[in-house]
Amino acid sequence: MKVLQFTIPIPGDKNIIIRHDVLPYFYQYLHRHDEIQLTWIIRGEGTLVVDNNMYPFKPNEIYYIGANLPHVFKSDPAYFSQKSKKTVEAITIHFNPTGKLAGLFDLAEMKHIQTFILKHNNGFMIPPIHVTDVAHKIQIISKSKGVEQMLAFIEILKKFSSIPKLKELSSSSMLETVSENVGVRLSEIYHFIMANYENNITLEDVAQQAHMTPQAFCRYFKKRTHHTFVSFLNEVRINEACKKLTSGDGDSISISTVAYNCGFNTVTHFNRVFKTVVGKSPHEYVDDYFKSTYEIELTP
Repeated sequence: MKVLQFTIPIPGDKNIIIRHDVLPYFYQYLHRHDEIQLTWIIRGEGTLVVDNNMYPFKPNEIYYIGANLPHVFKSDPAYFSQKSKKTVEAITIHFNPTGKLAGLFDLAEMKHIQTFILKHNNGFMIPPIHVTDVAHKIQIISKSKGVEQMLAFIEILKKFSSIPKLKELSSSSMLETVSENVGVRLSEIYHFIMANYENNITLEDVAQQAHMTPQAFCRYFKKRTHHTFVSFLNEVRINEACKKLTSGDGDSISISTVAYNCGFNTVTHFNRVFKTVVGKSPHEYVDDYFKSTYEIELTP
């Protein structure tokens, strides 16, 4: 078996599966399934892990995840607190283009969309400028039945194929050969790091959680994720920093406060790691983010 290979329950008369979840937090284990997944995050924040790649997610974002692509929407640590009253909400669409829908995609008129699906199995995030339109189409699909639902489904795929330069979520599947037991163990390691990233956690701390010696853990983790412990921890911390830096209005953000709250001992170290991971300085990242947000709001 593969990383928690899920089987999505499909009613006999359904080819498109719609799920509207309102939960305390998102499912926390790496998993995969034969179906392509389209998820609109309505409420909730955290980190999306796709193979060995990480992306901060927040409300009103939409993700397309290819078939059999290992992934998990990991909710922020605050959602797992016993006193937490937070909830997450998402609408997810599952469909399998090689299953019951294969006949549809084999039609000559659908070849363009079939080619698009094959080309983008590594998944992508819907660009912010298209989120409102795509979210509206997801609502139509979720509320429709029969022919109307199928037409709306084809319309959303047509929309995707018209969006240029979609950025892949994964360049390749690093976790293809990971067993189910290893998938559970990796999920537990991810969860521990993501729940304690702001603290001074060490290699010894994580190795202890995995019930390994530090040397054995280093070999294990690098082989299965292509990350060292330090590089993974840095990416988790920088992903959290990106969320904190863009959570305000851009006028009262203290980069030093964010750095210390994300587990960095000095602002200099934070700036250096931030630029390595993101490709730009924290100041440049914040300026570009709020500039692009302003431009999107002005777009008619």
